[in-house]
Amino acid sequence: MKPSLYRLGLFVRLLKGVGSFIIRGKAARRVLTMQILFTFVEALPVTAILALGIGTMVNIIGIPFLASLSQERLIYTLLIIIFTRELGPLLMAFIVIARSATAIATEMAGMVISHEVEAYISVGVDPIEHLAVPRFLGVTISLFMLNVFFNLFGIVGSYGVAQFFTSLPAGDYFGSLLEILSLSDLLFSIIKSIGFGMIISFVAISRGFDVGIARTEVPVAGLKSVGAAVGWCVFLNILLSAMYYMLLII
Repeated sequence: MKPSLYRLGLFVRLLKGVGSFIIRGKAARRVLTMQILFTFVEALPVTAILALGIGTMVNIIGIPFLASLSQERLIYTLLIIIFTRELGPLLMAFIVIARSATAIATEMAGMVISHEVEAYISVGVDPIEHLAVPRFLGVTISLFMLNVFFNLFGIVGSYGVAQFFTSLPAGDYFGSLLEILSLSDLLFSIIKSIGFGMIISFVAISRGFDVGIARTEVPVAGLKSVGAAVGWCVFLNILLSAMYYMLLII
């Protein structure tokens, strides 16, 4: 019970700290900037390669196959489902977990063991607001932006690559995509990306703060953060997807 209450209290503190950080968090804005640089900017190359590769394969394989069934327009629905609604947010979450969850957890654990957190408290600086909140915001913002970038490269960029293998007018392609794309698709994609970002950053921060006094706990905190973040992100993805399809039926 205590760990659950502790994590709930930490999550509430993080949410409250966001407002304080926006108002008077100038000293920690560099941490936010560096977190976005590491989580978003440095992940752009691998994100672009994945998006172009997946989008190109969907176009190359999907268009001829669906054409043989006289269902060519289903390719647009398939692209929206894969990139915007399902694969995009979850795949970006996995990339951020691999890059940032371990890094944040081990960094925070190292600060706890080296008594840096105590030093902040001793001089009257709130470690939640100064250390945790900028990482929480940085990961959440970065995952949202990565999801947008993945969609643009996957849907728009892959069209250019696919032109080397198949011929499809740009007007028909993008016009049909806009017809298929709905506000609910965009909304669920945004909710998923923000939710995943909050989960990943919160899990990493809480696992980092959980350590005791042994340095051997630092890598363990990183490993636990990865496992927990993956599990909670998959759970949230299933929950939100189930809600989406239930709303469609209703």
